[in-house]
Amino acid sequence: MNEFEIKNLKLKANQIRAEIIEMITSANSGHPAGALGITDFFTVLYSIILKHNPKNPKDKNRDYVIISNGHIAPVLYSILANENYFSKSKLKTFRLLNSKLQGHPHQNSLPGIENTSGPLGQGISQAVGLAVSLKRDQKTNKVFCFTGDGELQEGQCWEAFIFAAKENLNNLIIIVDRNNIQIDGKSDRIIKLNSFSKKFSSFGFLVIEIEGNDIKQIEIALKKSIDKKTNKENKPIVIIAKTIAGKGISFMENNYIWHGKVPNKKEKELALLELEKEKEKIMWDN
Repeated sequence: MNEFEIKNLKLKANQIRAEIIEMITSANSGHPAGALGITDFFTVLYSIILKHNPKNPKDKNRDYVIISNGHIAPVLYSILANENYFSKSKLKTFRLLNSKLQGHPHQNSLPGIENTSGPLGQGISQAVGLAVSLKRDQKTNKVFCFTGDGELQEGQCWEAFIFAAKENLNNLIIIVDRNNIQIDGKSDRIIKLNSFSKKFSSFGFLVIEIEGNDIKQIEIALKKSIDKKTNKENKPIVIIAKTIAGKGISFMENNYIWHGKVPNKKEKELALLELEKEKEKIMWDN
């Protein structure tokens, strides 16, 4: 990836962050911190790695994206709209009554949404089941599953991980959004999980750790995750992405209060102003 491509991806991520702020403030409901923090990862995945077809969302050769931490729905909706799965005008209906853009994704409500999420932990089991099915049918599709670090305090997740390793699910890529926050505080203060790298290694995963807001590191990690030469033992893969919750908005960054808090009018204006200044910086940065 050259510098021009990196710049374009940064600009795209910046635009998606602005759309996330617009969606959540318009609905007066939603979860900004996680969606903003994982935006760079979604941007790289959908732009250059994922096999997908907006003109034929049910393409049998597509890769699957499963969202376990469903409260990050705004970033999913925005990236799908930017990839032309549906009109951007629909983003204005986020969380409205009878809208297809609910607070958590709902399977088949819109093109490109592969699973229904809400109760944390269950998306991981859905992803593992899908990966098992694809592998047994000898299909080459990949399954990318997003999960939050707070979500991994649940036992169901680790039962699914054990099974994934037992089945040698080398078609499964788990992305852990390691932003260190959850709705009621710092994740390690609620339940300390210690080293995710050591845990996943002991559970039989190939572990890749990166800075989750670095475009180049994300690209390298994703390419490694689908490279057979990197994964000769056919292990399931986990990318531990150390992200900044609320990335791009200075007063939100690393502050757990913004897990589920909606910006007021003044805060919205400040947030969009910061993103506009960042856009100009990206454009003129050599």
